[in-house]
Amino acid sequence: MSESNKEDWVYNLLDFLRRAEALKSTLRTTWTQSGRQESTAEHSWRLCLFAMLISKAYPDLDALKILQLCIVHDLGEAIHGDIPAPEQTGPKDEQEREDLKDLVRPLPEEQRHELLCLWEEYEYAQSPEARLVKALDKLETLLQHVQGTNPSRSVDYIFNLGYGVRYTELDEFIKELRSAVDRETECCLHSRSCQGD
Repeated sequence: MSESNKEDWVYNLLDFLRRAEALKSTLRTTWTQSGRQESTAEHSWRLCLFAMLISKAYPDLDALKILQLCIVHDLGEAIHGDIPAPEQTGPKDEQEREDLKDLVRPLPEEQRHELLCLWEEYEYAQSPEARLVKALDKLETLLQHVQGTNPSRSVDYIFNLGYGVRYTELDEFIKELRSAVDRETECCLHSRSCQGD
C-alpha cells in the first residue's frame, strides 16, 4: 500500500469509526439497572459478551463469525435509530440496509461489502452462526427488560413472553436459556399485577 493510499485508508477508517460512535447515543426502549435508557452500543456489547461465553457450547460453529455478526447486527441503527419490536408495523430491513450502506461509505469497497454481507447473513438468518446470534439477540433484550429499572408500563411483559420465540426454539440449550428468562418475565408480570401498576 502506498503512503498516499495508507493515509486515505487511515482517514476513512477514522471517519467510519466517528460515524459509528452514534450507536453510543442511540437509545433503545430498554432500561439499565441504574434506571437510565440503554444505548444500542451497550446492547451490542453485552450480546458480544453473551456470545463469547456460550460459543464453547457450539464447537462446530465459527466463534469469530459469531462475534462479527453480533458487532454488525445493529450498526445501521446509528442513522435512524432503533424501532422497538412492539412498534414495528412492517419489515425494517430495507431502511436499515440503506442506513448501513450510508454508514460504511467511507470504508474501502472490500470492507463495505464484508460488513453488508455480515449484516445480511444476520438479518436473514442465513447460517447456523446467524441463527444463534438471532436467538441470543432476543434473549439479551428480554434479559435487559427483566433486569432494568423500568419506568411504569415501559415494558410489555406479555408481549415479551412471545417475542422472538421462533428464533429461541433453536436447540435445547437455547430453549433452556429462554425458559429461565421467561420465568423472570412472568415474575415481573406477576409483581406488576400485585402492585396494580
